[in-house]
Amino acid sequence: MTLMEFFIIFVGIMLVSSIGFKNYVWFISLGYGLGISITGIMLLFMYHSVLDIYGVLACVIFILYGFRLSGYLAYREFFGKSYLKRMKGEIKSGKGMPIFVKCMLWVICALLYFMMCSPIIFRIANFAVSDTTFKVGMIVMVAGILLEGAADLQKNAAKKKNPKRFVDTGLYRIVRCPNYLGELIMWTGVLIAGCTVLNGVLQWSVAIIGYVGIVFV
Repeated sequence: MTLMEFFIIFVGIMLVSSIGFKNYVWFISLGYGLGISITGIMLLFMYHSVLDIYGVLACVIFILYGFRLSGYLAYREFFGKSYLKRMKGEIKSGKGMPIFVKCMLWVICALLYFMMCSPIIFRIANFAVSDTTFKVGMIVMVAGILLEGAADLQKNAAKKKNPKRFVDTGLYRIVRCPNYLGELIMWTGVLIAGCTVLNGVLQWSVAIIGYVGIVFV
């Protein structure tokens, strides 16, 4: 991958995640989902001539994942009455936050999103053949997305019935945070999908930092 290709994708992520300047929390919510989606879109556009069917599917998974997540968060943010009532006063808009701090948060978030996606970015940019590991990784990614999506729907439905009670039904009866578990499974799948073609210390470092970063978050 050339430095210019990195820069183009990174700038794309920064552009869509700049929504956080409206509300700094959006850097890590709406900007997060949009950043993953734009990565998939840009990979499709930049490498369409060399992508095989599995490469295209990986890009589509990024796009669907990001739009599902940002769509869910946007709906909750603008139309979730119980959520808005519960969060009122707890999450600040960041209007008094220094612009320098916002810019640092913006850059750090955009860089993290690139690093999280990097195993597949590097696989595509390295023109690697779609091997079994890539296919297995995508299956794991889809499993994580399905788990996270189901958990979000169950949580939303439960909160409508009883906004003040923590959710302990459905998947939440089995796992305390199935939505976050789905998130971790998704990004584990991304790392698996690209692990066999990461080339050199730099690519491995970027991929590992991205994975450890989202697990930590």
